[in-house]
Amino acid sequence: MKKLLLIIITATLLLSLVACDESEPEEATPTYENPVFNPVLADPSIIRAEDGTFYAYGTEDAWEHSVDFRYVPIVKSDDLVNWEYVGDAFESKPDWKGSGYIWAPDIQYFNDAYHLYYSLSVWGDPNPGIGVATSENPEGPFEDQGKLFTSDEIDVGNSIDPYVHIEDDGTKWMFWGSFQGIYAIQLDESGMNTVGEKTQIAGSAFEATYIVEHDGYYYLFASTGSCCSGASSTYQIKVARSANLLGPYLDRTGKNITGSSGSLVMGDGEQFVGNGHNAVIQDDAGDHWIVYHGIDKSDPYLPNGATKRPLMIDKIIWDSNGWPQVEQFRPSEEEKEAPVIHNEED
Repeated sequence: MKKLLLIIITATLLLSLVACDESEPEEATPTYENPVFNPVLADPSIIRAEDGTFYAYGTEDAWEHSVDFRYVPIVKSDDLVNWEYVGDAFESKPDWKGSGYIWAPDIQYFNDAYHLYYSLSVWGDPNPGIGVATSENPEGPFEDQGKLFTSDEIDVGNSIDPYVHIEDDGTKWMFWGSFQGIYAIQLDESGMNTVGEKTQIAGSAFEATYIVEHDGYYYLFASTGSCCSGASSTYQIKVARSANLLGPYLDRTGKNITGSSGSLVMGDGEQFVGNGHNAVIQDDAGDHWIVYHGIDKSDPYLPNGATKRPLMIDKIIWDSNGWPQVEQFRPSEEEKEAPVIHNEED
């Protein structure tokens, strides 16, 4: 009898172990590690299409060798972590200025079309300008619609780095500028023409403007320092805020950024330096993510000698006073919890 009881107990235990083994394992929390796209996607702009796919657009660069130029490379992702190159925005360069590189694109969607604002310039250009191209498809190709203005026409030196902010009522404002003042000007309903006079927003410490509305403030993100000196680059991301879109924008100490260099959002890390020229996107949990380029100190150059600036992301932390920063004011250089994205199959 005892022997039979022992057999029954042993069998029960074995069945319990089998049942435990067959139970579904806990699903691991998705993670990411910077950079999220190589070899390069400098000066990124990002948008989420209606199907939930994210698209990012970068500055013209030669990826593999000195003549392998991508005319505004486009990459896409379902989760902000795994990115795939899908092609270039332009099949050929815009010709309204003559020679020039296509820098620092800004992507917007309105009037049933994707609008890609871009800079056309070369290093040391005395008269760079800003143009716009359109497409019904976020993957392009984009058809150039020509220039909005040149530096001489708008009377702002080094007129590059456009960003268009669209208000709730559809009013469009372009912010632009690079180390000769940040300015804003209204665009018409088509987004193809300026309206009225320009307004100076910030001083000469900045370039690469991006604006986020959060808890009653407009937060102006911009970059300071040198973008493109390899491992010696000094780019940093700064911020100021205002209750009004056109300012005044004040830093954490209350100083107007017409005369200050803003408050730090992100500086250098141990591995990644020169972090900057950011955009911002929200995940499906409502968290903001800063999308930017950085430079790996151990691999700072492309084959043609240009600075190699791969795509990076990090979560924005809003402190108790409502100011944004990344963790420890540094780029993440180890595995981190990924953005929360609910795809259709989830």
